[in-house]
Amino acid sequence: MSEKESIKIVSQNKKARHDYEIINTYEAGIVLKGTEVKSIRAGKINISDSYAKIKNGEVWLINAHISEYEKGNYNNHDPLRDRKLLLNKREIRKLISYTQEKGMTLVPLKVYFKKGKAKIELAVAKGKKLYDKREDIAKKDLQREYQRKIKI
Repeated sequence: MSEKESIKIVSQNKKARHDYEIINTYEAGIVLKGTEVKSIRAGKINISDSYAKIKNGEVWLINAHISEYEKGNYNNHDPLRDRKLLLNKREIRKLISYTQEKGMTLVPLKVYFKKGKAKIELAVAKGKKLYDKREDIAKKDLQREYQRKIKI
């Protein structure tokens, strides 16, 4: 990544990496209204319960909450409206083939600004079972313990 390419992360979905096994990630643009962009710049976005869905060959972000812009007027946006994601056709075809497999879903990982444009990192993910989550927690605990012993 070059120095000219400044990235400002606005929101992350930390729960996604715990609940899902990430297979592949894609960067997508988001079709937004003006008041939505201002709210996102203020950090008023929540993607923890959101997901992406493919409808009629287009990818849509569902259930992402972008709070209304407090200085907005009657033209303010609906906080929970579906938002179109911008990907090229080849990427959309890959996503369609991934999501047709059983247990696969599209999960947003983070929202950020890149060169002034709002972008979202979208992951193709598979849901983890409870025992997988426990196994990951145990591995992290062992790693933390190992790091502590090295410091001493």
